[in-house]
Amino acid sequence: MSTRENNDDRISLLQGTLDLLILKSLVFGPCHGQGIARSIQAQSEDVFLVEHGSLYVALQRLEEKNWVRAKWGVSENNRKARFYSLTDQGREQLAEKASQWRRLTRAVGLILDGQSEEA
Repeated sequence: MSTRENNDDRISLLQGTLDLLILKSLVFGPCHGQGIARSIQAQSEDVFLVEHGSLYVALQRLEEKNWVRAKWGVSENNRKARFYSLTDQGREQLAEKASQWRRLTRAVGLILDGQSEEA
C-alpha cells in the first residue's frame, strides 16, 4: 500500500494493516479488487492509495487463509472481474484484528501523550 504522492504526507503502515482494511471494506458486501481499492482510498479521505500489486497479493493471501472467497462476476462497467466476499472466519479475524489495532493505537497514544493508566 502506498500513500499520497507527496512524500511529506507519506505514512508508513504496519504489516497487516492492508489485510485489516480489506476485511473491513468487504463488510459492506462483495466487491472486486478495484472497488476495494477505491473504497479504502475514499474512506481514508485519500490518505491511502492501494497499489494493485499489493492489493492482489493481499487478496490471494486472505483467500488462502479462507478469510475471503472469490468468484467471477461482471463489474458495473460490464467487465469480467473476481468479486471477493468475507467468510465467517474472515469476520472473526476482522473483529480480532480490529481489537488488536485499537489496543495498539491506544498504547501508542498513551506513550505519545506521556500518559499512563496509573496517572
